[in-house]
Amino acid sequence: MGFKCGIVGLPNVGKSTLFNALTRTAAAQAANYPFCTIEPNTGEVAVPDPRLQAIAKIGKSANIVPTRISFVDIAGLVRGASKGEGLGNQFLANIREVDAIVHVLRCFEDDDITHVEGRIDPVSDAETVETELMLSDLESLERRIVQFRKRASSKDKEALTVLPVMEQALGLLQDGQPVRFMLNGIAAEDLAILQSLNLLTSKPVLYVCNVAEGDAATGNQYTEAVDEMATGQGAETVTISAAIEAEVAQLPDEEAKEYLEAMNLDEPGLDRLIRAGYKLLHLITYFTVGPKEARAWTVERGSKAPQAAGVIHTDFERGFIRAQTIAYHDYVNLGGEVAAKEAGKARDEGKEYIVQDGDIMLFRFNT
Repeated sequence: MGFKCGIVGLPNVGKSTLFNALTRTAAAQAANYPFCTIEPNTGEVAVPDPRLQAIAKIGKSANIVPTRISFVDIAGLVRGASKGEGLGNQFLANIREVDAIVHVLRCFEDDDITHVEGRIDPVSDAETVETELMLSDLESLERRIVQFRKRASSKDKEALTVLPVMEQALGLLQDGQPVRFMLNGIAAEDLAILQSLNLLTSKPVLYVCNVAEGDAATGNQYTEAVDEMATGQGAETVTISAAIEAEVAQLPDEEAKEYLEAMNLDEPGLDRLIRAGYKLLHLITYFTVGPKEARAWTVERGSKAPQAAGVIHTDFERGFIRAQTIAYHDYVNLGGEVAAKEAGKARDEGKEYIVQDGDIMLFRFNT
């Protein structure tokens, strides 16, 4: 399953440095000038999950296979992108291909690194990008809605179903609000319609505050302003120092741990960022475990057992019979599958079972 988070922001906010650290490569050139990232770079990263190591140890698994998520480094946007300024058209097209947006904001001062707007104001930066995305959506929706209104007046069934969602989205954009504000409490059928419109501002957003090394543990006045903005939107923030993460990414594990401790950090900021991106996409993890491997699998929250089986192989979903399911805490606290069975904690679940985060599953199916 290809879940992608697009890393976006104005030029020179630290997007490429962050991406390089995420993928532990230098695939994206990090340089002090706008548009150094011209083609989007994609890197897959493992989702940090200590539960996987715990069950692998109990199951005496020879290999550990984490679940993964993709991050895409997208060229920096400038004011006027919706009209094609800078690399605007390419930037907007690349965003359409991702599932969620990781919006990097510059929350540090450094006279040696230029700011495209000539000042440090992360809230204003966020508004600049958001405005360009809304303008693009507004133009796209105004163009498409004309035809749907005509079809609806002729009692076209599809148009009558889709038009109310389009009208609601258009109303939000005309009021200067992103379409993702519709997502709270939206009916499943309307959500499917909204997703089919592929509007830029319908994608969930995570704000990443890129701070100087000395502010990584505590944040600063800029991150406080971003937190306040995000709270008003019902969005999440992560504070991170791209400079620290770039350094940590190059160190052996033990040295990295010592370096983080010296910076008063419990874990790499990237771990928090990856988990936040995973949560942003409404994803959960279930596990399979055996002598050969312990493995984490990704499903969307609310998935039923047959859908989860299908992530492993389509034959598993097609021939699904039942799933033996053990909750993570039962598996760990009791010491594995055999003990969980003896304690009555291994359940046989059918086709309607909703998979829970951390479930350890064994599928039975017809070939």
